[in-house]
Amino acid sequence: MNSSSTTVSAEFGLRLVVPDSAAVPLLACLEYAADDPYAIRMSFYVGNDDPVEWIFARELLTVGIVRQVGEGDVQVWPMSQQNEHALNIALSSPFGNALFEVPLLPLADFLHRTYEIVAAGRETEFIDMETELDDLLWPS
Repeated sequence: MNSSSTTVSAEFGLRLVVPDSAAVPLLACLEYAADDPYAIRMSFYVGNDDPVEWIFARELLTVGIVRQVGEGDVQVWPMSQQNEHALNIALSSPFGNALFEVPLLPLADFLHRTYEIVAAGRETEFIDMETELDDLLWPS
């Protein structure tokens, strides 16, 4: 796990839930940067292919720890069974659907470190609105 004053990253195992089969262990990397304070990037490593990256709202993962949240392509909810606590993340795309079980403790630790960098409700202080507007209005 790496951390600096403006970024946080973590790498840990999770499981891909496969219907009528054993869950498939996967490696995921989570990244957070203060200059994009609302987003968490999660890269899933599947075999030798390039990682598959999804971008989640930080708040979505945070709220998902305590209750079901999300609509459409991403849904998140807590799971507890046999003293194991995890976060379920259901993803849907034109290429298919996937359900992941993410261990709760490393995810909660990662989220906690993101809030140490950018506190909840202070995200706008870390966005350069001039640059964002320039990028929208004057594409290169």
